[in-house]
Amino acid sequence: MDVGISSSVSASLYMNQAQTPEQAQMQVFKQALDTQAQQVTEIMASADTGAQPDLAKEGNVGTQVNTYA
Repeated sequence: MDVGISSSVSASLYMNQAQTPEQAQMQVFKQALDTQAQQVTEIMASADTGAQPDLAKEGNVGTQVNTYA
């Protein structure tokens, strides 16, 4: 076997072995980013930045202080 071919095959095998862990790391990283994006989207959707409800017009509760949170 020629030395050049042997070293080429060796380098190719080494690169294939190095790509597998990198692909797994990228997949985990992508899943983490997707999860974070979904969580942020849910938080932003649940955050009502519009007007808060008015105080109650009658009764003993909610007529003095708006405690909406």
